[in-house]
Amino acid sequence: MIEIAKHRLGDTGPAVSRIGLGAMGMSGMYGAADDANSIATIHAALDSGANLIDTGDFYGMGHNESLIRTALSERSRDDVVLSVKFGALRGPDGDWNGFDARPAAVRNFLTYSLQRLGTDHIDIYRPARLDPTVPIEDTVGAIAELVQAGYVRHIGLSEVGAATLKRAAAVHPIVDLQIEYSLISRGIEDAILPTARELGIGITAYGVLSRGLLSDSLLDRTSLEARDFRAHSPRFQGENLTANLRLVGALAELAERRGVTVAQLAIAWALAQGSDIVPVIGARRTERWTEAVAALDIQLSRDELTAIEAAVPADEVAGDRYAAEQMAMLDSER
Repeated sequence: MIEIAKHRLGDTGPAVSRIGLGAMGMSGMYGAADDANSIATIHAALDSGANLIDTGDFYGMGHNESLIRTALSERSRDDVVLSVKFGALRGPDGDWNGFDARPAAVRNFLTYSLQRLGTDHIDIYRPARLDPTVPIEDTVGAIAELVQAGYVRHIGLSEVGAATLKRAAAVHPIVDLQIEYSLISRGIEDAILPTARELGIGITAYGVLSRGLLSDSLLDRTSLEARDFRAHSPRFQGENLTANLRLVGALAELAERRGVTVAQLAIAWALAQGSDIVPVIGARRTERWTEAVAALDIQLSRDELTAIEAAVPADEVAGDRYAAEQMAMLDSER
């Protein structure tokens, strides 16, 4: 397996692997998952040289953090950069009930994450979304106090717009913005990405494979489990899915000519957008991680990048990336 190189995240962040591992799918967000396979995948990522593992305290209502604790129990804590999102409110039936990023809530969420992860610090701590009732200055200020106390090493943000990014950075250095970015989700290119680069803030890009759409995993699927997050996403429903799979088919033709998989081509495209962009790949099985890592060896020419973008025009993607009520919560979409 390729040894993954490391680069500094943003101007002030830690050295992280060129791609990271996203653990959300290991806790049922995309249907049933298997803990043994998940732990093996975390180990495979670390053995390949990856050190960035991304989670959220609300993934599986704490299951994801506990799973990571188990996976890391025989590994050196210093070899891992743990990125944790907080603030999402869940109900016992799995419902989403908004976000809470008040200073008192920040301290509370962190306390539980430290316990579940079995660690004395979080490397990058970030609110999962902007809480519309709390000034971003208050939230970042509360995390900054935790940085001073040694419980948090760095502050990140997730799914915020350019104006919010500037306000947050005026309070404390922000090492990265975690946000969806892929061939079919390119909205950050207009204002958010230029602002992040102006401020020296890295991008940890999730959804690089568009939740499996930009891969071979959905080509033979006609339906999704009810508990699969994608079953409620407009891009994966009815005629939208049919239209989007046509785009994937065009990308598959380019991938076949290059001798790589669709997923590898999509990851290689994201990597080619800049060294400040770190794709976070949501693998649940070791073979998917191995496939993703191989994309690091793919060097795309300018002509190939043009052909890829022509095959998957961003303005021809059908359906929003989240359902309407969730889109309304995204500061990055305003």
